[in-house]
Amino acid sequence: MKLSPWKQYDTWSWREFTLLLLLEFLFVIVVDKYGIQSLYQFWFSNTLYSGTLTGLTIAIVLLTGLYVIALRPQRLSWKEEGICKFSAKYWWRILIWLLITIVSSVIVVILTSFLGNSVENSKTESLQQNINLLTVLIGIISAGVISPIYEEIFYRGFIYRWLRVRLGRNWGILISSLIFTVAHFPTVNAMPVNFINGIVFAWVYEKTGSVIPGMIIHGLMNTTAILLTISE
Repeated sequence: MKLSPWKQYDTWSWREFTLLLLLEFLFVIVVDKYGIQSLYQFWFSNTLYSGTLTGLTIAIVLLTGLYVIALRPQRLSWKEEGICKFSAKYWWRILIWLLITIVSSVIVVILTSFLGNSVENSKTESLQQNINLLTVLIGIISAGVISPIYEEIFYRGFIYRWLRVRLGRNWGILISSLIFTVAHFPTVNAMPVNFINGIVFAWVYEKTGSVIPGMIIHGLMNTTAILLTISE
């Protein structure tokens, strides 16, 4: 079977890959999550608000980094990051992939719960303590819109594609999912679910050639988690 062009080659090198990983693991995790988020927390004294602003800051940093490092120097469009149309035949499969994501995540949560693990974080805890229309909307916008957009573009559109071209599908899915998981540090308790989700989202990109279906599934998955959180 002939591979799609995006699976066979790209115009990037180790330089772009390394720089963007450094941007993620040095700036985003160290500076943003430990420095800037603390500042936001000081300003608002609310982990939901500070966490949402932190996510927005990360989105801006990573997408700007992608543009400056990977796209602009070679005059490439965002289509290179998988922001493109996909075949209509995949619409019904999106529901199946969503179901697989939810079921697999629930299974992982149940299994890890025996170890005393929980997927809750400071944002969900803050939301549970102060549930109203505004906080629910903020939670959905943060987890159901902002995160899926920039994470699918960065981790699948660039990271997975770069690895897919050089290492093949299986290693590309595995390594990109590991990177996606580690990037969620310090929310260690949610990492098993992140890893499983990373595999599903990479597979969706592999099949569709677009990050948009992954965004839809990712967004619906996170929104479902938010709604379950407020119903507890």
